[in-house]
Amino acid sequence: MDLSKLASQSANPSDANSEDATAKAQKAAQEEQLRREMIATVLESDARERLNRIGLVNPQLSTRVEQILVRMAQTGQIRGRVSEQQLIGLLDQADGQQSASAPKKGAIVFQRRKDLDDDDWDI
Repeated sequence: MDLSKLASQSANPSDANSEDATAKAQKAAQEEQLRREMIATVLESDARERLNRIGLVNPQLSTRVEQILVRMAQTGQIRGRVSEQQLIGLLDQADGQQSASAPKKGAIVFQRRKDLDDDDWDI
């Protein structure tokens, strides 16, 4: 009988974990839906199309710009709908932040010999 109690007790925590996981998933889905609705109300249709196309190519940049837009909308910095030109400015700003924070890639530097005393000239 002790084994059956242990089995039932071990089953209950997994049920609680699965309930927590489903609650977290529902909360995340709800937040995602609210974010999408806010983006849809803030952006004009051309700007929304551009952001969606950018999301296909560079999803990190798209999410960064969406975060900027949501933050600006929540703080009241956006008074109208964001046009495509304003979105381009935000994209440049977000891309500039990314390039400033990311380490620069190493460049290849060619060092040419300036001396005429090269080994190839010894004949």
